[in-house]
Amino acid sequence: MPPPSASPLPAASPSAAAPAAPDRSGAPSALNWSVDNCTVERAMGILGEKWALVVLREVFSGIRRFDDMRVRTGIPRQVLTNRLSSLVENGVLRREPYREPGSRVRHEYRLTEKGLDLYPVMIALAEWGNRYLADPEGPPIEYAHRDCGAELHLAVTCADGHLVEKKREIQPRPGPGARPRSADAAS
Repeated sequence: MPPPSASPLPAASPSAAAPAAPDRSGAPSALNWSVDNCTVERAMGILGEKWALVVLREVFSGIRRFDDMRVRTGIPRQVLTNRLSSLVENGVLRREPYREPGSRVRHEYRLTEKGLDLYPVMIALAEWGNRYLADPEGPPIEYAHRDCGAELHLAVTCADGHLVEKKREIQPRPGPGARPRSADAAS
């Protein structure tokens, strides 16, 4: 553990500017850094609404058509339309045309590479939900390795390949895009 005067959030790169003055009041040093370009906040702007994640759950489960999603989830038509549009506009899903015999052309929704990159997020949410919110009979969904059939679990590793088993071993710190908080914002 660092001494009390040391910042627990070291600059991630030599080019990252240091905050104006060290905080000696005992307040978290994260208060010295701006959140104006926070990628978590930006991601939540796309994904941070319940129905967006429900739509993604459906698409990850192979349910790609509007009517199938609406019937299975009970999402109101306009809400589903809005969520699908947002996910398409943000490059998470793409629309693919299809036509049933004798019907007009419709679209189904498929994951883009950007959308597929959310698989670990869905697995993490499911693991958390299965641990804390599942019915006594057990979880309603599990994710498995297609090749061997074993259940999947997420693991956190550092860039050097070390498995991080204790959550308290994780330390947020400013990244290369971190910006010092302005004096105006600090007051």
